[in-house]
Amino acid sequence: MGKVEGGMKCVKYLLFVFNFIFWLIGSLVLAVGLWLRLDPKTVSLLEGGPETFFIGVYILIAAGGLVMLVGFFGCCGAVRESQCLLGLVRTDSKLDDVFFTCLLVIFGAEVAAGVFGFLNKDKIIKEIQDFYDKSCGVCVQYALKLNCLGRCGIEMHIINQSVINLFDSMQTCHEAIAEFFNSKLFIVGYVGIGIAGVMVNTIMSLTVVN
Repeated sequence: MGKVEGGMKCVKYLLFVFNFIFWLIGSLVLAVGLWLRLDPKTVSLLEGGPETFFIGVYILIAAGGLVMLVGFFGCCGAVRESQCLLGLVRTDSKLDDVFFTCLLVIFGAEVAAGVFGFLNKDKIIKEIQDFYDKSCGVCVQYALKLNCLGRCGIEMHIINQSVINLFDSMQTCHEAIAEFFNSKLFIVGYVGIGIAGVMVNTIMSLTVVN
């Protein structure tokens, strides 16, 4: 009897640990998504521009929030030994189906965000570059924010060779746009695919424990 109780406690703690890992993963994804969405520099550059970039970000935010919710209820269920909160008991296939359906939806969302970030990278950057080309007002704003050479140059007399060298070494704004948003979209892609891989391992571990 003591061995059975000890085994049940061990399972309880393992379930708590795995669900806590889910909660941490959700927190990380949500934090990255919110950072990408609320980053002042990104927001100012895309103000009035194409919103396509934010689609993958919104998927990350939604998936992160859902993972946090599942992990939170899982932790509560493990501590309180609540079958309803855990949704993992084999004695009630409906609860089990709901839990793993949630995990499957989250996994699909993470993969979708990752694939979106990688496959639509060039298209999104082209849209932003086209938006940049629309007006001199936007051009000047991008030049200031990204520290690049805009197409709407200001006429000036350059009398210092060091200033000429400085301008020669600067990126064009099209290059700066590609570099800046490439880095952001790679984050979306790597976080989405990476977290999806971690989730697969965690789900397999939960299935074994269960």
